[in-house]
Amino acid sequence: MPDHRELQERAFEANRAIVRAGLVVLTFGNVSCVDRAEGVISIKPSGVAYEDLRPDEMAVIDLETGDVVAGGRRPSSDTPTHRVLYRRFADVGGIVHTHSPAATAWAQAGRDLPCLGTTHADHFRGAVPVTRALVSEEIRGSYEELTGEVIVETFESRGLEPLETPAVLVASHGPLAWGADVGRAVENAVALETVAGLALQTFALKADVASLDDDLLERHFSRKHGPGAYYGQER
Repeated sequence: MPDHRELQERAFEANRAIVRAGLVVLTFGNVSCVDRAEGVISIKPSGVAYEDLRPDEMAVIDLETGDVVAGGRRPSSDTPTHRVLYRRFADVGGIVHTHSPAATAWAQAGRDLPCLGTTHADHFRGAVPVTRALVSEEIRGSYEELTGEVIVETFESRGLEPLETPAVLVASHGPLAWGADVGRAVENAVALETVAGLALQTFALKADVASLDDDLLERHFSRKHGPGAYYGQER
């Protein structure tokens, strides 16, 4: 039987990280990471308080079937959403879902989060999109799985690259962020909440503020991402 302890440990530490970052209260949120070679993900168990989490109880799920293969706890109710995103976004290695206040406010308003400044452009190549609302049949059906499909639909219809815009606002629900690995996913979730709060404050000061100039957006994004990146140290 495969040993999933290292994957469970990574998922455990990432879930602790979003608490330390102030992105969650109560049990509002979850982080997962994937082992594509083994075809499994590890995710927070459903409804378990963060202070009670243990690495060996992190749920391990077969990516294709959804079967629990390790962990002994019922996985997060959002697991089907995560599974859809891993299957459809092949370069994603970790996913974070929270109900962080500023990003959730944009999701509840059903508004894209515009790129207003270079702080945003350092992490997201343009606006963070909001999905369409799910219709009644989707809500009454395989709700969490269809939430994932609506996210994929949003990216495909807008021609967005998941690792260039590594976040989404699910209408009336809340944000998800992701990355090439789970550490980057946590970083992007922190960045998302930060720029969502900055945007709220900016619009309070100037209601008709314009989005960031495209040239400045591209310069700030490309200096941290892509083949010409020169910000920071090599990973």
